[in-house]
This record gives sequence, structure tokens and C-alpha cells, in this order.
Amino acid sequence: MYLTRFEINAARRAARSLLASPQKLHAAVMAAFPPSAPTPTDGRVLWRVDRNQHQVLLYLVGPHRPDLTHLVEQVGWPTTHTWDTRDYQALLDRIEVGRQWAFRLRANPVGNRRKNADSTRSQRFGHVTVAQQTGWLLDRAERHGFTVVTGEHKEPDVAVHGREHVTFKRQGTDVTLSTAVFEGHLEVLDADLLRAGLVNGIGPAKGYGCGLLTLAPVRRV
Repeated sequence: MYLTRFEINAARRAARSLLASPQKLHAAVMAAFPPSAPTPTDGRVLWRVDRNQHQVLLYLVGPHRPDLTHLVEQVGWPTTHTWDTRDYQALLDRIEVGRQWAFRLRANPVGNRRKNADSTRSQRFGHVTVAQQTGWLLDRAERHGFTVVTGEHKEPDVAVHGREHVTFKRQGTDVTLSTAVFEGHLEVLDADLLRAGLVNGIGPAKGYGCGLLTLAPVRRV
């Protein structure tokens, strides 16, 4: 597995068009891998766009080393910047029970409910409030091998921001995603389950920039 970081030049017109469409971004990410690449036995391609005041960063995790030359030429800095790819196994090997990490996850928090009282079929709906979205993450944490650490006020140490409703076309049909970015601190309960979540993603809409969980060492004051 590999972790790649690529900075997008948001001032370019092509970048603005790309960032407005998860469908276009999905195609651009998948174009980083040749069709002849062998089918992975574990892990899949995951990606996420992080925005801050000064940068727009594309993070990509996958079983093969990507070639982002096309993105550098279209939405990057062709003469000065390329991309940074690192072996992801070094981090995966450091996952152990009881260790705490800072985490970030952009997800598509959804639930299922019956269409009406008499129906046996359910439909998917997006969670839209901070409380609903936080509950969605907490409900799924243990099955992915971690628990969210309790903060100093006896509340889960997780913040929700970057909440968006994204609508785009897919095969002529409108698709709407309710997304949110979660940041906080977690503690490892099951190392194998957490590793699986890191390489396979968490939640739906993984092809559209959701599901990539990333970890960083906890900064001690």
C-alpha cells in the first residue's frame, strides 16, 4: 500500500472545474493507475481532498504506486511541484492495541429507514446534523477497531466540520452526497480491524472522496 500527497493549484481554471465534481475527481484519480495493474488482494483506492487557508491537498491511498503526471500538468505546478508517495506499510506496522492517534476522516454519514410504516423495504438517507453525524461515527468505531477518546469534558474528542451537500451527475442522474470531516483522537482496540479500515475505507461513497481515514502521532504538550 502507498500513501500519496499532491497539492492542487486552486488558481487554475481546470482545478476549479475538477474540484467541483466528485465524478471528475474520481476519474482523475483512477487514471493514475494503468488498466493492466494487477487486481489487489487487499485494500482499494481511496482519496480525499483537504482544504485549508493556503492549500488544497489531494491524499490518495492505494495498493499500487500512482503516476499523477496528468494531474501535475492539468491542475498542478508542472515546473516546480510533482507529488510525494510513501510506503504505507510503515504506518500500518505501528498500529497496536492501546496506542492513541490523531485522526481525520471525510465520510458520507448515512442511515436506512423504511419508506413508510407498511413497507418492508428501506431507503438510504444522509445524516445532516452534527449530532447525527457524530453518532454515525461513534456507532461504527468499534467495528473498525477503535474508540474515540473521551476529552477533558467527558465528551468524545471529535469535531465535525466541512459539512457539505454535494450534487453531481452520474450517467445522466443527479447524485447528492451529504459529507462531513471528522477530526479528533482515537485509541486502538483491535489492530487488524483498524488496519482494514485504513486500507479499505469507512462508510459509503468511497469512489467519491469519502472513507479515507488518516492517522498522525498525538502531539503532546
